[in-house]
Amino acid sequence: MEKFKVILKTAWRGLARNSRRSLAVGLTVGVGAAALFLFDGFNIGITNQYRENTIHSRYGYGQLNTKGYRDQVFEEPWKEWMDGGDELLDQVRAIPEVSAVFPRAEFFALLTNGSITLSGRGQGVDGEAESKFFTTLNIEEGKSLSDQADGILLGKGLARSLNAKPGDRITVLANTTRGSLNALDFTVVGIFHTGSKDFDDVVFRIPIRQAQVLLDTQKIEIISIGLKDPNSWIDFATAATEKFPNLESTPFAVLDKVYYQHAVDWLDSQFRVILIIILLVVILGILNSVSTGILERKREIGTLRANGESSADVMKLLLSESLVLGGLSSSLGVIVALIANETLLANGILMPPSPGLTRQFHVWIELQPFMGVKTLVLGLVCTVVGTFFAAWKVVKMPISEALRSI
Repeated sequence: MEKFKVILKTAWRGLARNSRRSLAVGLTVGVGAAALFLFDGFNIGITNQYRENTIHSRYGYGQLNTKGYRDQVFEEPWKEWMDGGDELLDQVRAIPEVSAVFPRAEFFALLTNGSITLSGRGQGVDGEAESKFFTTLNIEEGKSLSDQADGILLGKGLARSLNAKPGDRITVLANTTRGSLNALDFTVVGIFHTGSKDFDDVVFRIPIRQAQVLLDTQKIEIISIGLKDPNSWIDFATAATEKFPNLESTPFAVLDKVYYQHAVDWLDSQFRVILIIILLVVILGILNSVSTGILERKREIGTLRANGESSADVMKLLLSESLVLGGLSSSLGVIVALIANETLLANGILMPPSPGLTRQFHVWIELQPFMGVKTLVLGLVCTVVGTFFAAWKVVKMPISEALRSI
């Protein structure tokens, strides 16, 4: 232990004596560590943004529906919907992982304001419950659907096509489950956009009780799920399968495979390529700085050898210097990244519309502890490895040749 302290003390003196060289190497390591740490945080931030937008705008953490319902198209789909009403919802709420349930019924209908008639896809929802959970269903005009008995919430594209605004009256016409035509009048309470044009151009929302009256049914098509813990979907799905063998649970990533899962997979692949490029640039920069520093010290290394120090002792000294310098520089890089994230990047980064979206969104850089540890280790390893390969060649050089070096 005492010998280790002596080596570290000597290493620190060596770094202080060659302050210009140590600063050059340290800056390379520190900047590289900060860049890697921030880029990892950006990757996590943008994928989490996609995840939150998908969960809190449309699907929840997943959905329950009749087993096999999603796998095929039915001529009369309402016959496959779920019975049980409020009793079924209470049973689902009783599952420990569940924080909220959102019953829904989807249907196709005609919407008219008296002069314009268009087709749309309706969603009967529990507006009051959903308004507290689906927070990224962006309300552009008016307000969200909550407890308004005759309220209707229109997608941005659908509202534009109907030339509708909050306060306007809209009539919805749909076929009942018995085959007759039914109509109800609604008042536009708001206009929303999720950023997905295909969705915003056709979808409207009305209270589920009104949807059931319009369709002449008491059944529920879908139950969207809110969870207490975002990572507890598997536990919920297992409990739901045991409790409701005739129902199946589907996570949001499967429900929205095209927008969410494909986008995240594509981003992950792209980020891996960019990360490899950044790693190569950082590693090569560190190796170049370290190698240059070692080569400039040929005469110093030759003098140590001439004074009786063994090759092993010289290697220990150089590696201990790189260990101290790499550790300090990587730590400083991580600290700088944390400070930058809390100050310069505190409001996130405004990104242009991504594939599948029609709106800009902010990405917050989410720095995780394990990423900081990974960055520290990487900076330390690169510095030590670079020092080893550069020093090995110089240490093995004949003493006379090393002493003649300028």
